[in-house]
Amino acid sequence: MNTIIFDIDDTLYDQAQSFHKTVRQMFAEPLSNEEIDKLYKTSRKYSEVLFDQSERGEITQFDWQTGRVIAACKDFGLPIDLQKAIAFHEAYVVEQTHISLFPEVRELLDSLHEQDKQLAILTNGEEQHQTMKINQLGLRKWFPIENIFISETVGHAKPKREVFEFVEKKLNLDQTKTVYVGDNYEKDIMGAKQAGWQAIWMNHRNRELPKDAIYQPDIEVKKAKELLEVFMK
Repeated sequence: MNTIIFDIDDTLYDQAQSFHKTVRQMFAEPLSNEEIDKLYKTSRKYSEVLFDQSERGEITQFDWQTGRVIAACKDFGLPIDLQKAIAFHEAYVVEQTHISLFPEVRELLDSLHEQDKQLAILTNGEEQHQTMKINQLGLRKWFPIENIFISETVGHAKPKREVFEFVEKKLNLDQTKTVYVGDNYEKDIMGAKQAGWQAIWMNHRNRELPKDAIYQPDIEVKKAKELLEVFMK
C-alpha cells in the first residue's frame, strides 16, 4: 500500500476512556465498567444516527450532542434532562483534551512515516472539535495539515462517496494502493469499499458485521497490537 488513511475516534485512541470518566463524574448511580461500556456503545449507536440527521440539516449539532446521551441514558433508566445532557457533553469535551494514542499506533505511525508512506486522516465531525483532538494526539508529527480531512470542512461526511472522492483528488492517490483504517463498519468500511479502497476494520469493540452487509473488510483486527502486526508483515 502506498497510501494509508486513518479514522481518528476509537481507531487511533480509546474513546471510551473519556466517556467512562464523564459518566462517573455525572451520575451518582454505581455503575460497573461493563455497564458503562454498554452505555457507551448505545450512545455511539444514537450518535451515528443523530449525526447523519444533523448532516442533512434535520436537527442542529446541539440536538445531536445532547440527544445521543439522553437517548442512551433513557435506555438504561438513568435520570437525565436537557440541562444534565448539556453538562455531560461539556464535561466529555473536557475529558477529550486528555486523550492519548494507543502505544502500538504510535509505533505504527513512526514505522510508516520512516517507510515514506503517504499518510492521511479522514474523520467525521466538527472542525474545531476534531482539530483539538488532532493537536492533543500530536498527529501532525506524522500527518501534514494538507493531508487532514474533516467532514465539516470538506462539506461531506463518511460514508458518502463524495468525501472519499474529494480525498482522492487532493492526494492524487491510486485507489488500488490505498487502504482505510477505521472502527465503524457503516461509516468507514462500507464507505471505503464502495469508493474502491481497501479497508481494515479496527473492531476492538467486537461489533458484529451487519447481516445484510454488502461489503466485507479486507482485514479485521481486534486491538491496536494486531493492527501493528498487519502492517509489520
